Amino acid sequence: MSDWPPEPPPPPPEPTGPPGPGWWLASDGKYYPPEQAPAAPASPPPPAFTAYTPYAPGVVQATSTNGLAIASMVLGILWIYWIGSILALVFGYVAKGQIERSAGRQGGRGMAIAGIVLGWIGVGFLALFIAIAVLARDDIDDSFDGINSDPADGVCNEERFMEDPDC
Repeated sequence: MSDWPPEPPPPPPEPTGPPGPGWWLASDGKYYPPEQAPAAPASPPPPAFTAYTPYAPGVVQATSTNGLAIASMVLGILWIYWIGSILALVFGYVAKGQIERSAGRQGGRGMAIAGIVLGWIGVGFLALFIAIAVLARDDIDDSFDGINSDPADGVCNEERFMEDPDC
């Protein structure tokens, strides 16, 4: 035996094409196996929002329209013998308060304000209608009582008839 180490085995022959799917050809002209990427950890679930959770920037919150705001605007438009105007005021003020307390989760502030404005317009018309009716009733009572109470105009009335039945 010799003191020299044994000779290394001959290198394997160079492949002419890629050995399998996923292998890639490097700039040195050799094929290399696909790299195994380490398994990515699963992303944590999104945090649950509660009434006490502070605002998280970048999280989009779904908004909804307040139902009382819609009802306020519809009743303000319809009036419904002025009951709708009064309900439009009530619903509008309640909806506006709920929208402000919702911290952006509810919309419809414009509809609530429109219902409030239309409600006040309806209440104004109601007050005007009542004032006209009261003034007209005073005029009606004096002219349509069926008895002329002014003896100076020569018409036979109750007082004159008591004095002179032949009037």
